[in-house]
Amino acid sequence: MHFCPSCSNLLLVENGVGENGETCLVCQTCPYQFPIRRQMISRTILKRKEVDDVLGGEEAWKNVDSIETPCPKCQHQRAYYMQIQLRSLDEPATIFFKCCSTECGHTWKEG
Repeated sequence: MHFCPSCSNLLLVENGVGENGETCLVCQTCPYQFPIRRQMISRTILKRKEVDDVLGGEEAWKNVDSIETPCPKCQHQRAYYMQIQLRSLDEPATIFFKCCSTECGHTWKEG
């Protein structure tokens, strides 16, 4: 993407608008034109930002209740749970589970 040096708007590619029918980068709001005389290639590698834990990390699981339900990963018979309202109020809350087994710690959700 290239931007107009006069008004900072995005330049568009148009064929046959230059002095000799050249392909140009053209601004839609001002009369700026930049003739394209050679192939233009540029690449920018973007850095991905870190994803936040939406459940609050390990601190969120400290004071939650546990219930007797099997873990789908290790079949341990007890899991911590918490309910969070993710959708609108007329929809049921989503229940998140975390296996009580210290070796497993698998998390899953229902609803």
